[in-house]
Amino acid sequence: MWAFAGLLSALFLGIYDIFKKTSLNGNAVMPVLFFSTLTSTALFLPVVIGSGLFPDKFTAIGLFAPSLTLTEHLQIILKSAIVVSSWILAFFAMKHLPVTIFAPIRSTGPLWTLAGALLIFQERLNGLQWVGVLLTLIFFYLFSTAGKLEGIEFRKNKWIYLIIGATILGSISGLYDKFIISRIDRIAVQAWFSFYQVIILFPVLAVFWFPNRKNTTKFRWRWTIPLIGVTLVVADFLYFYALSLEGSMISMISALRRSSVLITFTLGALLFKEQNLKRKGSYLIGILAGILLITLGSR
Repeated sequence: MWAFAGLLSALFLGIYDIFKKTSLNGNAVMPVLFFSTLTSTALFLPVVIGSGLFPDKFTAIGLFAPSLTLTEHLQIILKSAIVVSSWILAFFAMKHLPVTIFAPIRSTGPLWTLAGALLIFQERLNGLQWVGVLLTLIFFYLFSTAGKLEGIEFRKNKWIYLIIGATILGSISGLYDKFIISRIDRIAVQAWFSFYQVIILFPVLAVFWFPNRKNTTKFRWRWTIPLIGVTLVVADFLYFYALSLEGSMISMISALRRSSVLITFTLGALLFKEQNLKRKGSYLIGILAGILLITLGSR
């Protein structure tokens, strides 16, 4: 069940990436990020208020967010800081890179998550899962080298370094998620995380973007901006649900979640008419094979 939830999360994560790219093209990065996260906060406001006023009703529909201790709030604030840092790097990188290059590099995250999961949580994979993970990661790497054919020199391109940094921070967040989800209610984590991310982003927006807004790319409102928040909330809800299930493995869920590259690639190729699609498409066959083995091995 947790593997299916991970795959469904990947579907929404892929759509989320397309909304991001559409919103960021020729647009100011920081306000796009801020207003998309503000949408997430608005979605969880009824959950927090309703859980306090009508706990039985919200428990019945599976959306009850219990009250938290100060320590638990601090743990969620730390998660928010890690994720917001990753998002800032990722949003700037996505604006300046082709989506069919950005998404596969972002998808190398399972490599870092797997290493951390094996060391920290002592997770063990069966033979079929190992083959699936290795096959998937090999083709993720091949995909990331395709940028050279489009004139993107990875060693000299600062946006590549930004997306690599975002990916590593995202993997750290994934490992930390496994830690806090085993200790804090998943609905409470997602609800309060949505609030704290806005609190962290607002001063960043006010200090770094607003005073210089006339000297940088102009901000243009697009209706895809709130859809970034909506699709991320759904993707994260399914992700936290998968982590909360007994027997779930963060290394496997991370690999499945990053299969969102398939959605991002397909829609990106159709919408943005990007280059070198045949070579990239051949790498997708390998990724599909790896994801299939991972899914079969997790049953």
